[in-house]
Amino acid sequence: MLDLIIIGGGPIGLTCGLAAQKAGLSFIILEKGTLVNSLYNYPSTMTFFSTSEKLEIGGYPFATTHVKPNRADALEYYRRVALSNSLPLQLFEEVTSVDAVEGGYAVNSKRGNYQAQHIIIATGFYDIAVNLDIPGENLPKVKHYYQDPHFFTMQKVVVVGASNSSVDVALETYRKGAEVTMVVRGNEISRRVKYWVKPDILNRIEEGSIKAYFDSNLKAIREHEVDIETPGGTITIQNDYVMAMTGYKPNFDFLKKIGIQLSDDGKFIPHYNPETMETNLPGVYLAGVVCGGLDTHLWFIENSRVHAEMILSDIVEKQQR
Repeated sequence: MLDLIIIGGGPIGLTCGLAAQKAGLSFIILEKGTLVNSLYNYPSTMTFFSTSEKLEIGGYPFATTHVKPNRADALEYYRRVALSNSLPLQLFEEVTSVDAVEGGYAVNSKRGNYQAQHIIIATGFYDIAVNLDIPGENLPKVKHYYQDPHFFTMQKVVVVGASNSSVDVALETYRKGAEVTMVVRGNEISRRVKYWVKPDILNRIEEGSIKAYFDSNLKAIREHEVDIETPGGTITIQNDYVMAMTGYKPNFDFLKKIGIQLSDDGKFIPHYNPETMETNLPGVYLAGVVCGGLDTHLWFIENSRVHAEMILSDIVEKQQR
């Protein structure tokens, strides 16, 4: 039986692995996709809000010539850290169940079965999109993930949302020749939008280069048009693609399946001890964005790196009893 199994091979899962390695524990990291899978699936043009030193893990310097690192910088950094430390990663191995057994837990994946005294769940939130729940959402033209703006050249694009991802999509596709319309539920662009980007989107909206409907909702999607509910009534516009940048959520079904309690206030925040990160299941811990439930903006790499030391300190203390 291993000392520890870490579920999730993103930056926080790797941070937990480095801490476990330093503590001399036997462990493996199981990741359902590629290394730092969520970052890999970020837009190719993505730039981090944080500076590089705030994305560092395990004390390894993150050197970059950019003031704010981009996706390529991050992939290079986390890969180098993982490989240079020979972290025991098992990629493309999705965990299907976690069950209590004598002395710990049995972890079953699509490729193997393992046992460990302790479990860390660091699965993030980027794999499951928040749906619009409107007619036509399942059409192929509707996308919740965005990679590159060139694809949308000369297309009529509706962008749903007013967050960083929505604004990036709107600006980048507009500059590649798309006709862009934003549909925003609130009355303004989000206050959390990157400070160096916000003036750009506001100016493009003001000059009419990008059309924006505020206090509005997308109501229906069809092959070549969409319906938008605006304060002035429902309108129909021609459309080729809908970029539904409506956010993402942790895998709540998985958390509930293994027995982790979630809050009943609609935010589905998992139960854990904020001093140790241990859940209601003894020996099972949470790390990273997964801790925030639907409040995915509360935790990110910069402020959840500390979870690794908190968890490993608790595990080591238990083993010494």
